[in-house]
Amino acid sequence: MQHFGLTIDLADDPDLIAQYKAYHANPWPEPLQGLGDVGITDMKIFLLGQRMFMYMTATDEFDPDRDFPRYVEQNPKAAEWDELMRTFQRQVPEAKGGEWWAKMEMVFDLQLHI
Repeated sequence: MQHFGLTIDLADDPDLIAQYKAYHANPWPEPLQGLGDVGITDMKIFLLGQRMFMYMTATDEFDPDRDFPRYVEQNPKAAEWDELMRTFQRQVPEAKGGEWWAKMEMVFDLQLHI
Protein backbone atom coordinates (compact mmCIF):
# COMPACT_ATOMS: atom_id res chain seq x y z
CA MET A 1 0.00 0.00 0.00
CA GLN A 2 1.26 3.46 -0.93
CA HIS A 3 0.25 6.78 0.61
CA PHE A 4 0.25 10.17 -1.11
CA GLY A 5 -0.27 13.76 -0.03
CA LEU A 6 -1.07 16.31 -2.71
CA THR A 7 -2.09 19.95 -2.63
CA ILE A 8 -3.73 22.52 -4.88
CA ASP A 9 -5.61 25.79 -4.39
CA LEU A 10 -9.14 26.70 -5.36
CA ALA A 11 -10.06 29.95 -7.05
CA ASP A 12 -10.46 32.87 -4.64
CA ASP A 13 -14.22 32.99 -5.10
CA PRO A 14 -16.69 31.80 -2.43
CA ASP A 15 -19.30 30.91 -5.07
CA LEU A 16 -16.84 28.74 -7.01
CA ILE A 17 -15.68 27.08 -3.80
CA ALA A 18 -19.31 26.31 -2.91
CA GLN A 19 -19.84 24.82 -6.38
CA TYR A 20 -16.70 22.69 -6.05
CA LYS A 21 -17.89 21.36 -2.70
CA ALA A 22 -21.35 20.63 -4.14
CA TYR A 23 -19.83 18.59 -6.98
CA HIS A 24 -17.86 16.56 -4.44
CA ALA A 25 -20.94 16.00 -2.29
CA ASN A 26 -22.46 14.15 -5.27
CA PRO A 27 -19.58 12.94 -7.47
CA TRP A 28 -20.19 11.21 -10.77
CA PRO A 29 -19.93 7.40 -10.51
CA GLU A 30 -17.72 6.86 -13.57
CA PRO A 31 -14.73 8.86 -12.26
CA LEU A 32 -15.04 7.06 -8.91
CA GLN A 33 -14.93 3.70 -10.70
CA GLY A 34 -11.98 4.90 -12.77
CA LEU A 35 -9.96 5.71 -9.64
CA GLY A 36 -10.34 2.14 -8.46
CA ASP A 37 -9.50 0.82 -11.91
CA VAL A 38 -6.06 2.46 -11.80
CA GLY A 39 -5.28 1.30 -8.24
CA ILE A 40 -6.47 4.09 -5.95
CA THR A 41 -8.03 2.48 -2.89
CA ASP A 42 -8.96 5.56 -0.85
CA MET A 43 -9.02 9.32 -1.33
CA LYS A 44 -9.87 12.13 1.04
CA ILE A 45 -9.78 15.85 0.23
CA PHE A 46 -9.57 18.51 2.95
CA LEU A 47 -10.09 22.25 2.50
CA LEU A 48 -8.84 25.23 4.51
CA GLY A 49 -9.67 28.59 2.92
CA GLN A 50 -8.54 28.06 -0.66
CA ARG A 51 -5.87 25.41 0.03
CA MET A 52 -6.81 21.78 -0.49
CA PHE A 53 -4.97 18.70 0.72
CA MET A 54 -5.62 15.29 -0.78
CA TYR A 55 -4.70 12.13 1.12
CA MET A 56 -4.70 9.09 -1.10
CA THR A 57 -3.85 5.42 -0.72
CA ALA A 58 -3.09 3.17 -3.65
CA THR A 59 -1.90 -0.30 -4.46
CA ASP A 60 1.83 -1.01 -4.57
CA GLU A 61 1.57 -1.21 -8.37
CA PHE A 62 0.13 2.32 -8.70
CA ASP A 63 2.44 4.82 -10.42
CA PRO A 64 1.00 8.37 -10.43
CA ASP A 65 3.01 9.42 -13.49
CA ARG A 66 1.59 6.49 -15.46
CA ASP A 67 -1.82 5.92 -13.89
CA PHE A 68 -3.27 9.43 -13.52
CA PRO A 69 -2.94 9.99 -17.30
CA ARG A 70 -4.36 6.49 -17.90
CA TYR A 71 -7.31 7.37 -15.62
CA VAL A 72 -8.46 10.17 -17.95
CA GLU A 73 -7.41 8.50 -21.22
CA GLN A 74 -9.45 5.35 -20.59
CA ASN A 75 -12.51 6.93 -18.98
CA PRO A 76 -14.26 9.74 -20.92
CA LYS A 77 -16.38 10.77 -17.91
CA ALA A 78 -13.25 10.93 -15.75
CA ALA A 79 -11.66 13.19 -18.37
CA GLU A 80 -14.78 15.38 -18.37
CA TRP A 81 -14.78 15.51 -14.54
CA ASP A 82 -11.07 16.37 -14.46
CA GLU A 83 -11.52 19.16 -17.02
CA LEU A 84 -14.47 20.56 -15.07
CA MET A 85 -12.65 20.44 -11.71
CA ARG A 86 -9.64 22.24 -13.19
CA THR A 87 -11.86 25.27 -13.84
CA PHE A 88 -12.10 25.67 -10.04
CA GLN A 89 -8.47 24.85 -9.22
CA ARG A 90 -5.20 26.82 -9.28
CA GLN A 91 -1.72 25.36 -9.05
CA VAL A 92 0.20 26.15 -5.89
CA PRO A 93 3.40 28.18 -6.33
CA GLU A 94 5.43 25.16 -5.13
CA ALA A 95 4.16 22.91 -7.96
CA LYS A 96 6.90 21.53 -10.15
CA GLY A 97 6.73 21.74 -13.94
CA GLY A 98 3.97 19.51 -15.23
CA GLU A 99 2.32 19.06 -11.82
CA TRP A 100 -1.28 20.08 -11.35
CA TRP A 101 -1.83 18.69 -7.84
CA ALA A 102 1.60 19.22 -6.25
CA LYS A 103 3.12 16.16 -4.57
CA MET A 104 3.92 16.68 -0.90
CA GLU A 105 6.75 15.08 1.05
CA MET A 106 5.72 12.79 3.91
CA VAL A 107 7.69 13.86 6.97
CA PHE A 108 6.02 11.69 9.63
CA ASP A 109 4.26 8.32 9.75
CA LEU A 110 2.95 7.23 13.13
CA GLN A 111 2.96 3.58 12.07
CA LEU A 112 6.76 3.69 11.75
CA HIS A 113 7.11 4.79 15.40
CA ILE A 114 4.72 2.56 17.31
